[in-house]
Amino acid sequence: MSGHDRGTRAGIRWLKFNAVGAVGIVVQLVALAIMKSGLQINYLPATALAVEAAVVHNYLWHERFTWVDRIRGGGSWARFARFNFTTGLFSILGNVLAMRVLVGGVHLNYLVANIVTIATCSIVNFLVSDRFVFEQS
Repeated sequence: MSGHDRGTRAGIRWLKFNAVGAVGIVVQLVALAIMKSGLQINYLPATALAVEAAVVHNYLWHERFTWVDRIRGGGSWARFARFNFTTGLFSILGNVLAMRVLVGGVHLNYLVANIVTIATCSIVNFLVSDRFVFEQS
């Protein structure tokens, strides 16, 4: 495969990743709003739980849409564990730390701060997912 073809496939995969991520953002923000405003849970644990909801959502769609061409039968639980312990853990830690700074320190609205943290984590998450979680066989 030529470099141009690989670049095109990577570009399409990046677009798919972001499409899944866009829906994941909605999942995360709705979960966060329900927990923070509806259930009165502190914004930090609510953020961690909302991120995990988005991580599960995103994994299911990445496996069936973004990296479907790399899925060769079973092993879904092992891939989910890799996804959750890499991008999931990075997203939860990154989001909680950034939220602490942006909400607790800068006093930014918690939903706006959450959007900023999601954008910051997305590039690392794509690379880890592409090169480790859904690595090419």
